Amino acid sequence: DCLLSRGLGDVYKRQVMSTRAYLMRKKGDTVEVPPLTPEQRLAALDKAAETRRRRAELLQQLKSGQLHLSEVLAQRDDPVIARTRASVLLRALPGIGEAKAARAMADIGIAPSRRVRGLGVHQTAALIALFG
Repeated sequence: DCLLSRGLGDVYKRQVMSTRAYLMRKKGDTVEVPPLTPEQRLAALDKAAETRRRRAELLQQLKSGQLHLSEVLAQRDDPVIARTRASVLLRALPGIGEAKAARAMADIGIAPSRRVRGLGVHQTAALIALFG
């Protein structure tokens, strides 16, 4: 309460209040995921397998040179591409291993866990400039 009475800005007050609400939450408060029917489970498994197959195909095309990085990044709205980690895409390029990919990403300012969907305009342009 003393934080709220010190004349702090409204934004900070909201942050303090939301933090208090979070801390006051009971440990057992969790959201239950509804159980899936067998049909829903099979559909989800099929969808996941199809996504993995498409991602493997994409990475193989990058590795063989059939696709260029700029072509893949231009299709970033595709859910399979959007959810792929940028480091995985770079390592799929011919002649690029884990060390070169990590160094390039660090130089550009891309976090190792960043997915293609989360790349900024400047980061995308820098990757294309480096790797085509």
